[in-house]
Amino acid sequence: MESDETLFTLIIFSENLPGVLNHITTVFTRRQVNIESLNVSASSIEGLHRYTITCYCTEEQVSKIAKQIEKIIDVVSASYFTEDDIFTLETALFKLSTPVVLENGQVSKEIRTYGAKFVEVNSTYSIVSMEGMTEEINALYKHLKVLDCILQFVHSGSIAVTKSTREFVTEYLARRACEVEK
Repeated sequence: MESDETLFTLIIFSENLPGVLNHITTVFTRRQVNIESLNVSASSIEGLHRYTITCYCTEEQVSKIAKQIEKIIDVVSASYFTEDDIFTLETALFKLSTPVVLENGQVSKEIRTYGAKFVEVNSTYSIVSMEGMTEEINALYKHLKVLDCILQFVHSGSIAVTKSTREFVTEYLARRACEVEK
């Protein structure tokens, strides 16, 4: 990563059609920008899917990527944001050895310290869920790794909402509806 690179989050809305994700990721590949995290889900707008993609690059690169993505026929909008412009959250699941959790009180202490919670416990394993920022999740992972209790670990991509009072995709869809009516 170059020193002038920043973590950007792109929020993209597209029609729910096969192949769109491939077209979007190809834009990153062509520009040799690595995707740090990717989350795709249905959006609050019926028929549209929302892609939340994070990457480290320059503002010039992310601007070009967003413009190129918007040119994809099934993409409705593509916007990029810095960490100051959005609220992000990630989820992690930890599968821990229940015998180790019961033997070592430090495991439960670390879980409480980071605001994580037990969501399943049986005699073999315990599942712990945590929501937070990447740094917090990684810190808990490192502490639990040292305590040698992790059986499995999975970490989601970022989900994000803008801090702006404007809803860009809603504005875009309203403009598009007005153009169609003319």
